[in-house]
Amino acid sequence: MSSKQPSLASLKQDLADVTDPADPRLVTLAADSRKGAQLLLKQIQRRLDRQATAENAFQERLHFERQLWAAGKLVAGIDEVGRGPLAGPVVTSAVILPQDFDIPLVNDSKQLTPKERERLYPLILAQATAVSIGIGSSALIDQINIYQATRVAMQRAVLGLGVAPQHLIVDAMQIPVDLPQTRLIKGDAKSASVAAASIVAKVYRDHLMDTYDRLYPGYGFKNNAGYGTAEHLAGLADRGVTPIHRKTFSPVRKIIDAQSRS
Repeated sequence: MSSKQPSLASLKQDLADVTDPADPRLVTLAADSRKGAQLLLKQIQRRLDRQATAENAFQERLHFERQLWAAGKLVAGIDEVGRGPLAGPVVTSAVILPQDFDIPLVNDSKQLTPKERERLYPLILAQATAVSIGIGSSALIDQINIYQATRVAMQRAVLGLGVAPQHLIVDAMQIPVDLPQTRLIKGDAKSASVAAASIVAKVYRDHLMDTYDRLYPGYGFKNNAGYGTAEHLAGLADRGVTPIHRKTFSPVRKIIDAQSRS
C-alpha cells in the first residue's frame, strides 16, 4: 500500500458527511483499488440511495400541503391514536407545519419504531408552527362512544392551536369545526402534516400510559398501551377495573358484570 494513501479509517471519517452522489471525493474513492475502499464506496452509495428514497417519499407526502400553500392557506394535519384499547383516553393531535419543514423521516407513526418516534417528537415540536393535543377520556368514550369521542378530541385539538388554520387534512374523519377539510384514507401515510400529528399523538399517549402504569400496576400499561393483551386481561381478572378503563368495551364490561353477580 502506498504511504500516500490515507488509511481506511481516516477515509471513513472524512466521507461520513457525504450527501451528494456527485461529491468529487467519491470519484477519488472509486479510483482506490483497495478492497476496503471499494466496500466503503458501496456502503456510502447504499446510504445515499436510502436517503434519496426517503426524501422522494417525503416530498410526495407534501403533495396536498403544497397545493393548499400555493392557494395561501394555513394547513393543519390531524390524527388520532388509541381508538382500540380497553383503557386510557383517545388522544388526537393537530399540527401546522411551516412551508420549509424538512424532516424526511416523518411518516405514519405505525411505520416507525418507538425509538424513531421518540427522536422525531422533539424535532417536530421544534419545527412546527403550532401543535395541539386533544383528549377524549374513557368517561367520554363510555358516554358517547369511541367514534364520537374521537371527533370531539379532534375538535379540541384544532381549537387548541395557537394559530388558526384555514384548512384541515384529516385521517378519514369529519371534524365538527367550520373549516374546509380534506379527508384522506390512511392520511398519515399520504400527508406529512397528518404523519407529524400521528407521531405527536402516539408519543404523547405512550408517555401518558407509562404514567398510568405506575398509578395502576399489574395491567402492563407501559407495554400494552391499554390494549387487551394477555397481561392486561389477567390484570383485569385479578385486580378489577380501574378509573381509566372503558366500561362499555366488552372485555371490561364482562368483568364488571361478573363482579356484580359475585
